[in-house]
Amino acid sequence: MTSPKPRVRFAPSPTGYLHVGGARTALYNWLFARHESGIFILRIEDTDAERSTEESAGAILDAMHWLGLDWDEGPEVGGPLGPYRQADRLDLYREYARKLLEDGKAYYCVCTPEELEVRRKAALAAGRSLKYDGRCRERGNRRPSSGRGGLVGAAGAAVRLLIRESGTIEIADLVHGPIRFEDADLDDFILLRSDGMPTYNFAVVIDDVLMGITHVIRGDDHISNTPRQIKLYEALDLPLPRFAHIPMILGPDRSRLSKRHGAMGVMAYKEMGYLPEAMVNYLARLGWSHGDQEIFAPEEMIRHFTLEKVGRTAAVFDPVKLEWLNGQYLKQSAPERLVPLIRPFWEASGVNREEVGRKDDAWLEAALRLFQERARTLAELASSSRFVFEGKIERDEAAVRKILTPEAKARLLALLQDIDVLSAFTTALLERLFRARAETLGLKLVDLAQPFRVALSGKAVSPPIFPIMELMGPELVRRRVEEALEEEG
Repeated sequence: MTSPKPRVRFAPSPTGYLHVGGARTALYNWLFARHESGIFILRIEDTDAERSTEESAGAILDAMHWLGLDWDEGPEVGGPLGPYRQADRLDLYREYARKLLEDGKAYYCVCTPEELEVRRKAALAAGRSLKYDGRCRERGNRRPSSGRGGLVGAAGAAVRLLIRESGTIEIADLVHGPIRFEDADLDDFILLRSDGMPTYNFAVVIDDVLMGITHVIRGDDHISNTPRQIKLYEALDLPLPRFAHIPMILGPDRSRLSKRHGAMGVMAYKEMGYLPEAMVNYLARLGWSHGDQEIFAPEEMIRHFTLEKVGRTAAVFDPVKLEWLNGQYLKQSAPERLVPLIRPFWEASGVNREEVGRKDDAWLEAALRLFQERARTLAELASSSRFVFEGKIERDEAAVRKILTPEAKARLLALLQDIDVLSAFTTALLERLFRARAETLGLKLVDLAQPFRVALSGKAVSPPIFPIMELMGPELVRRRVEEALEEEG
């Protein structure tokens, strides 16, 4: 008999953007499913009505699409494959709560939040356990006098799981190895609140059961939830999934990753000019390794990914390494793919949108070929290449003072006259002209090329100047040089 396909899920709460840690969890689930020829499910856990928003749910879906993390199932039939949403499944949770009540494995609790807080403070002052004291256990499945069906209503009751302190719980975590929990540390936790809404630990188990989840791969901040969820599986007489808890991500200072370390939302990296494949590659390596290899094509990650190679210690988020990796992907990217991606970055860098629109794709691709080797992000690529378009440029005053000397200005003017009579404005003819002029003057080629570089770009560093001149064309080259000379008097 063949084993069923592994089934995993990523289950974010729509209370904000998809942060870096959540994106890595989603990626590890996706890679595991693809490696094992299994099923990857996306589930939006939106039962917290006060904090959940459609805007956040949409932002999560946008990030998943941008990263290329496609999922395999959804509630729709014959339509777009949307994620499962807990808000659409409330009747299922209430039905399972009724079953646990009928089986004597759960009970009604009429303790109010105010009463629980008073008892908690008293226990704290007396040095006693802060666990729920179980005083409503004798109520069992007797419905309170108010509330609809005993499950909902402001004057109704919550439903708690009855936990018998019988020993220990041990799981063979696929990342951390054996983890042991004591029953005595657990209390009778709430399954349904008095308003009929499920708690996190209840809804997630019911969903995982009904969706046939075989492996629960999540951050290790959920380890404390695991024993409670195991008690629910036992109460439902259902087999446990395998658990794999991924260590957290730390900032460069080795404290927990937070906003002070930089962008936390995945889509912020898109806005900064990172490529999705670079982000996926970096997140995959943030806690997982395959030898010393750093750069992986998606099919390589899928082929090599296993949970056994996920480290047990926290990973450190290194923005410098991410930037380097993104630069490697930029170098390898086809210019025709980059053109539509970089357009908004050119505009943000100050290039007139109409100016970009007047250039055909072949010209834009040629521009990117010249600059993409040095850039680390699309924003940097746009900024470094903006001077090849029409418009005023910013000049590095130090470079201007150092390089555009009176002697250099005179050579610029002389070269402009020679350029005017060239038979064609090509890289080869421009380089030949500059070399001949340098030889006549007893100079090095750089002594002529560098002043042109500063005049055209405003900076002392750029890609090779002759193909840049060909790209810009004779009119813009002349205008840019004349502007530089006028500004310097």
